[in-house]
Amino acid sequence: MSWRCSVGVLRLSSRVGLTSLGDGAQVHWTRTAALPDGAGGNGAGENGGRRPPVVLLHGGPGLPDYLGDVAGMVADLAPVYRYDQRGAGRSVWRGRHALARHVGDLAELLDAWDAPRAVLVGHSYGAELAARFCLAHPDRVAAVLLMCGPFLGDWRTGYRAERERRMTDAQRERLRVLEELPRRSEEQEVELLTLAWFTDHSDAGRGRQWAARDARRRRPVNWRMNRELGAAGRADPLDGHVDELRERLPARAELLGGCDDPRPLSALEDLARSLGLRLTRVEGAGHEPWLERPDAVRACLRRFVRDAPLA
Repeated sequence: MSWRCSVGVLRLSSRVGLTSLGDGAQVHWTRTAALPDGAGGNGAGENGGRRPPVVLLHGGPGLPDYLGDVAGMVADLAPVYRYDQRGAGRSVWRGRHALARHVGDLAELLDAWDAPRAVLVGHSYGAELAARFCLAHPDRVAAVLLMCGPFLGDWRTGYRAERERRMTDAQRERLRVLEELPRRSEEQEVELLTLAWFTDHSDAGRGRQWAARDARRRRPVNWRMNRELGAAGRADPLDGHVDELRERLPARAELLGGCDDPRPLSALEDLARSLGLRLTRVEGAGHEPWLERPDAVRACLRRFVRDAPLA
């Protein structure tokens, strides 16, 4: 694996592992870092091994990890870990899902990685998971960046309205039909996900291409996991924990959002004001801003990781 930077091509190495958790679940993870002969010449890029690892938390819930491109943006600064949450991707597991269980999984993984503290970067649902981890284990978070989430208040109403506005009548009707099917074929599932995801992007044309690609890559979707964790979040929303979260967040905490995300940016602005945090707004980008504005996201991530406390 290689990544082009200002000094040439930085060579990165990836290592995969499988960690058995306390209840028998097995979680598949990937570690990405600079090779010893990469920039910096010491296997840790610019940091000489002093920075805590970065942990990327993917969204969904119910999807496999999809943040490999994001990992490559900062892996020369610190080792980057990402993992398939239990029940998703290569972390095969069956059972009921609970937010506290997923928070506990991350704590166990940090132990397995010999990481007393980490820099957390959560995307979408992963941002909510990061926030809840800060509530439960503030001593283990060196810094946290919440990307395109979490959202406060009734953000879903605005999101659904904007998503429908970006669709044609025929697309809305087809999505409704697919959602109501008791069982879907492989091609129907891909069609449903493409319709559900293409409005997440600022550029409608490329958004359709990205959604069609990801509808085949980010599979299978664990819909049961999605329903159970979604219900858990609605039963105990973060809205009721804002004061506690403000006290437990690390000194380095920020938000980032795409200005064209159909999920209302105002919901992130409300959270930023409530927590007293900096919010970076990425123009011309939607829910996955690293696809449409990679340079802007890379610059923000690298600044954030560089400014995180040293281990």
